[in-house]
Amino acid sequence: MIDLLIVLAFVIYSISSGFIAKKKASQNLSEYFLAGRTISGWRAGFSMAATQFAADTPLLVTGLIATSGIFMLWRLWIYGIAFLMMGFIFSIGWRRAGVLTDAELTEVRYSGKGVLPLRVLKAVYYGTVINCVVMAMVLVAAVRIAEVFLPWHLWLPGGIYNFFLSITTASGISLGSSVTNLDPVVATTNNIISILLIVGFTTLYSTTGGLRSVISTDVVQFSLAMIGTLIYAIEVVRHIGGIGTIVDKVVALYGVNMADKLLSFAPTGGELLLPFLVIIGLQWFFQMNSDGTGYLAQRSMACSTDRDARIAALVFSWMQIFLRSLIWLIIGVSLLVFYPFTPAEAAGDTFAATREILFVTGINDILPVGIRGIMLTAMLAALASTIDTHLNWGASYWSNDIYQRLICNEWLKRKPKNTELVLAARLSNIFILLIALTIMANLSSIQTAWFISLLFGAGMGSVLVLRWLWERINLFSELAAITVSLIVAPILLVVTDAEWIRLGTMALVSTTAAIAVTFFTPKTDASVLIKFYKKTRPMGFWRKTAVLVGDDAAVPVKKLFKEIKITFFAAASLFLMLIGVGKLLIPTPDTSIFFPLLYLAIALILTPFWWREATSQPADTIKDENV
Repeated sequence: MIDLLIVLAFVIYSISSGFIAKKKASQNLSEYFLAGRTISGWRAGFSMAATQFAADTPLLVTGLIATSGIFMLWRLWIYGIAFLMMGFIFSIGWRRAGVLTDAELTEVRYSGKGVLPLRVLKAVYYGTVINCVVMAMVLVAAVRIAEVFLPWHLWLPGGIYNFFLSITTASGISLGSSVTNLDPVVATTNNIISILLIVGFTTLYSTTGGLRSVISTDVVQFSLAMIGTLIYAIEVVRHIGGIGTIVDKVVALYGVNMADKLLSFAPTGGELLLPFLVIIGLQWFFQMNSDGTGYLAQRSMACSTDRDARIAALVFSWMQIFLRSLIWLIIGVSLLVFYPFTPAEAAGDTFAATREILFVTGINDILPVGIRGIMLTAMLAALASTIDTHLNWGASYWSNDIYQRLICNEWLKRKPKNTELVLAARLSNIFILLIALTIMANLSSIQTAWFISLLFGAGMGSVLVLRWLWERINLFSELAAITVSLIVAPILLVVTDAEWIRLGTMALVSTTAAIAVTFFTPKTDASVLIKFYKKTRPMGFWRKTAVLVGDDAAVPVKKLFKEIKITFFAAASLFLMLIGVGKLLIPTPDTSIFFPLLYLAIALILTPFWWREATSQPADTIKDENV
């Protein structure tokens, strides 16, 4: 009962925050989706981190450690480069662009008859296809959490429960359980009730209060999630005998060679080195969020100043890559000891899924009453923070880019009222949620869905970055990248199982196609480029446009190389700190502490090289901060 009261208190807080923000959110789309561009940097950064702290991600981490070892977590950590690059190179541009969605940037950055079709295509592709797949992955995790903790067949009165049971039986829906021994129909009914309640309350506050309520709850949600997982880490370590015994127990259970593989921060086999380097070398750059496209850009656009936009990305990077990862690392390795597996189990087809769910099983088996309630609330908070963000972000495409721009402005030739647009935004949340639930019903392993989404996104990352850094990129470049992604990805899924070959091929083919198309298609009108340049002050290869506006042609390039250098120092500091602390907490067998301490020392030495730039107001900040 104590556990449920803690969860209930969180639900009440979240719903009340939505109604508190309702009045301002209902004024117009800028207030609804960007909170009037009044968000401070640290709050925006916490909100980014809360969204990334999805309910599915700790399950994914647990599965990755068991299937491939700690080094596989670089698949997640390497995004730190993209996050820092967004902060130092792209976040200010997003804020200055004055757009409501990243799809809208199409009509600010490009010219030609195809800009509107491209804007609409991106709104549908990002806002519905990609967005709903990610939400479905999160909902899969929600189902697995619900299977363990929400036995509605025991809690609800027979009449009420039988009503839902009859609906499940008649519809033939199957959300079967992989971790309980319940009858599949009962398990499905329980999961349906859980999903309806979870998404119901999340949708209620996110659709009511817009981004203000999302960010207000995200700050609390992330704090709860971090506190809950920290307590979880402490408890699971205590149950296996203390942090100093982890390595010895992993060796005792799995042998020295296997333990070395599981605990190493780098690949231990030479045959894995090339695939590993290819994947982490490409994945952070060749992905659909490489320039912040999506909810990260939305948070940057919602910041009150250029400095806040940069601080948001920095706070996000350290919360996401360093603090959160270390706690999950301890939990994931400890669960190897608490729930050991055999080589035969590791070879099974469902091994990844069964290891993923142990993160949730451990909460039930290890944590005492009260503490378990905090962790349950943390998992619910992580789930809610991801769902509310993706609902809000996806609805921004449908209301701003499709309903307002395409249907009202282009087809009906009229300007919709603000109240009408906000209503369209709220209805869009429901539409997106229904699609995500449909996809969820057909997913099994979170890892599988994640790998597929990475492949489709790998075709677009380079052109999204280049549109900011190179004036010659045009709308046909983006169209080529999207087209190649949609054609090549299904082919690669059929012809090869090697993910590094898939990612490498996709990156090479899509980038080559996009650049080739650029040179054989019309340039963007100079007037459009001049306006974009004056507004965002981009860095990189903008020589001709810089001259046209009266700037020194070398200024944008010099600024780019300066920010790349700062990004490098910040990334090196972040990763060295992560490895140093990680190796001190969980060393590989028979290793000294010299190198971990060396990593920490270098990380601290590098900090002054990026700290001042990260926390100061950009030199070229526009005088009027309210874009």
